[in-house]
Amino acid sequence: MSLVSINPATGQRLHIHGLHSSVQIEHALALAHSAHHGWRETTPAFRARHLRALGRILRLQRDDLAALITAEMGKPVTQARAEIEKCAAVCDYYARHGAEWLAEAHSPAAPKNTRVACEPLGVVLAIMPWNFPFWQLFRAAVPALMAGNTVLLKHASNVSDCALAIAQVFTDAKVPAGLLQTLLITAREVPALIADPRISAVTLTGSTAAGRAVAGLAGAALKPCVLELGGSDAYLILEDADLEHAAETCAAARLVNAGQSCVSAKRFIVVGKIRREFERRFVARMQARQPGDPADPQTVLGPLARHDLRDELHGQVQRSIRRGARLLLGGKIPAGPGWFYPPTVLTGVKPGMPAYDEELFGPVAAIIPVRDEAEAVTVANDTPYGLGAAVFSRNRARAREIARQLEAGMVFINDFVRSDPSLPFGGIKQSGFGRELGRPGLRAFVNLKTLWLG
Repeated sequence: MSLVSINPATGQRLHIHGLHSSVQIEHALALAHSAHHGWRETTPAFRARHLRALGRILRLQRDDLAALITAEMGKPVTQARAEIEKCAAVCDYYARHGAEWLAEAHSPAAPKNTRVACEPLGVVLAIMPWNFPFWQLFRAAVPALMAGNTVLLKHASNVSDCALAIAQVFTDAKVPAGLLQTLLITAREVPALIADPRISAVTLTGSTAAGRAVAGLAGAALKPCVLELGGSDAYLILEDADLEHAAETCAAARLVNAGQSCVSAKRFIVVGKIRREFERRFVARMQARQPGDPADPQTVLGPLARHDLRDELHGQVQRSIRRGARLLLGGKIPAGPGWFYPPTVLTGVKPGMPAYDEELFGPVAAIIPVRDEAEAVTVANDTPYGLGAAVFSRNRARAREIARQLEAGMVFINDFVRSDPSLPFGGIKQSGFGRELGRPGLRAFVNLKTLWLG
């Protein structure tokens, strides 16, 4: 068996990668375990210097790495460059704040002779998806490394070129050997890895189904894990919203990365009599963002990453229409090569339709009309997911009240949901548990050791 990289804009094969053998997997595990014992003894300042070197290499190689992302998973190259810049920024962020946050500290309410120390756990297995092939790894791995852990990467099979490039970035930055290694393996090897005593923790970004499987394996092995899973983010458009701003922001939020993001806008809950006007403005802005060559810097909407993903998305659209949703835009697979799908808008979406009940992982927007704000909150929370949400209103005080009623890990007001190195990122319910980024992300894989100093 092998791992195949295919250009989703053309359907042409890029590379075939052989899988790592059991001997290679064992060597990587042994090296990661051995490297951890040396790395954990280094100072946070020493680790920070290596993180800054990573950031410099990422910026130096930005255009080449972005072109690789574009070729392998179809992200428009301008967005791919921004992804690499964000990876560099997270390196700088933890290099700047890590030492302070890891310092042994006394809790003001605790006995005077006590301290709390942050100690690394060991080797972290990172199971990563294809949609943000660099960012997803860096946002999890950088704080883990800053805390003194080492990382083994099992990446999605369709972005093996990116997975190998990530490992090369660490080599080019002269990061000590063994701190980050890429394993070219399938999901079949994951259970044995999680069970291996040299793996101390697991982080996964992926589907809810994958999260359940990994959580079960980690739980059986009594190992901590952080899970960032699916999402069906609700954007609430209240009657007093600035519709021009809301329509533009919502269209951008729905179509970033061709809608292939767990934290992108998916359900648009529109209150009262403004629905038709919002639909008119929103459809116009969605229609203006047509698919194009992702290697062209002017393109804002690329293809879907795989043909099966497009088929699944189109099936969800068709089933929703058959169950009563009304198509306002798109909804047809275009002719020609590649796995493109047009911006698509459904309205009149109700429970029992895939567009209401399921995550739509592509450029499809579901508009759900509601009578009032109370119903908007009820509908927003009527989902198994709980990753992000947004509220659009000119009344900021009222928007904040509603934001606090939404069952989500992150809520934005008059803006689209996104990650930032300084803020905790993650969800609740079937969107996972644990947090990445910010101070919590640094402490996700540490032993908070209580020291009673006598």
